[in-house]
Amino acid sequence: MRSKELYSGLERSAHRALLHSVGFIKEDFGKPIIAVVNSWNEIVPGHFHLRELAKVVKSGIRESGGIPVEFNTIAICDGLCQGHIGMRYPLPSREIIADSIELMVESHRFDAMVMLCSCDKIVPAHIMASLRLDIPTIIVTGGPMYPGKFRENEDITLTSMREYIGKTKRGDISEDELSEIEQCALPGPGSCAMMGTANTMSCIAEALGMTLPGCGTAHAQGTKKIRIARQSGSRIVEMVNENLIPSNIISEAAIDNATKVAMAIGGSTNIALHIPAIALEAGFNFTFSKLDHISKSTPHICNIVPSGKFPMLRLEEAGGIPAVIKELGERIDTKAATVTGRTIGENTNAALVLDKDVIMPIDSPLHHEGSLAILYGNLAPDGSVVKQSGVSQKMMTHKGPARIFSSMEDAVNALMMDKIKSGDVIVIRYEGPKGGPGMREMHMVTSILMGLGLGDSVALVTDGRFSGSTRGPCIGYVSPEAVVGGPIGLVNEGDIIEIDIPSRKLHLDVTDTELSARMKKFKPLKKECSKFLKRYSLLVKSADKGAVLADEI
Repeated sequence: MRSKELYSGLERSAHRALLHSVGFIKEDFGKPIIAVVNSWNEIVPGHFHLRELAKVVKSGIRESGGIPVEFNTIAICDGLCQGHIGMRYPLPSREIIADSIELMVESHRFDAMVMLCSCDKIVPAHIMASLRLDIPTIIVTGGPMYPGKFRENEDITLTSMREYIGKTKRGDISEDELSEIEQCALPGPGSCAMMGTANTMSCIAEALGMTLPGCGTAHAQGTKKIRIARQSGSRIVEMVNENLIPSNIISEAAIDNATKVAMAIGGSTNIALHIPAIALEAGFNFTFSKLDHISKSTPHICNIVPSGKFPMLRLEEAGGIPAVIKELGERIDTKAATVTGRTIGENTNAALVLDKDVIMPIDSPLHHEGSLAILYGNLAPDGSVVKQSGVSQKMMTHKGPARIFSSMEDAVNALMMDKIKSGDVIVIRYEGPKGGPGMREMHMVTSILMGLGLGDSVALVTDGRFSGSTRGPCIGYVSPEAVVGGPIGLVNEGDIIEIDIPSRKLHLDVTDTELSARMKKFKPLKKECSKFLKRYSLLVKSADKGAVLADEI
């Protein structure tokens, strides 16, 4: 065991003394020391309950003969960061979290890890760290929160909550009613109750084989989550004895399986960043084009907000991810390994779809393709991403004049002052990984757009990104981004932009000759930012490369 490097031998007497000072006894030496990697804090709803869940994990570890040792990672709430400068930081935090776990685990020679994580960047960061360290690891995701209720309105999620802003502006509801809704919309801890990035990544963790079956949709405040936490603590000790490590589990086939599940459940656009980053840590290359290929051949079968009508609770009640995998049938490589020691096929063989209005039959899906589409063209030579499952049929193709903004705030102001008209294409640039820096989500823009009733007539194109709960004709992750000379930086006010999602096309109706002339005069906008963000901007790669950090400048 790695941990023997801490206490074995006469020369490590001082090491043993240090361990005694934090509660170790002589009999602990020789037992596996398990890191309980916890992203608990008191500001993020998805993490608020993880301190108590960690206690249950630790009891499972002790019962099975291990020594649990807990430490924390940071966790940022994308929802609380929306609409201000704080949104520059969540995506960069993914790399900081993975790095910090590496530092703690390698420094202290832990034998294995149980990772408690939830929400958008934290789950992929923990998965990335598990692969980098490659010691026995099991993940316990925090679980969704329950949906909210207000008068006759049931199943309120953060998606609907944000769209109430536009409804209030239109006069459909009063500000007093909005205040009442705010107080009951999100009734307790957990990741937001729709298929945003948080729950998408939790489901991906399960589909990768890194959690116990059912963990991805087991709700934060349910006893099922408590049982899974205790079982995970027990199982990790067995994994140490078996030397079952992430590189034995997260194969190329497992990554393909997870991507197919993400497409089937109506998963977030942000997986276009996270799956390539996870694949890179596993030693594989996962491209935008491969994501699009999988999406074209994987039907969208889960009727979950924002690409459907039900909250996450209904997916859990319908059978969760095991039932989704079972319904996907031969599309899944059932021989892929999992933390249980059994294959994913063995884990899901007995699964049943308990509600076909929620998990729809594979031959009668909600959409015949998966949730995401990758668009290419002279406006996005390296690709762009749209959540096609959340776009109305009226906007699957669109052509209109560009309305240019160099920040999200400017676009929000234009919407709130009724300066955006039917047919327009909002272009928000200098919001990419380098240009932001930090690649902010444009969720405030998209929510107001939908709330104002413009989702069937106005499109959005950006080198920034979107919340997983985004719906509407919103195309992001445009690569290359504006600040490095991408064509999105060359668009002029009034230029005609053509969007054709079925044909995977994003085209700027400007000649190559004219674009070359504009490029010669091009001077990128450089935004003021912090010391950390300056360092991040120097190292971060483009969105189509997963926005990972380069190993060298």
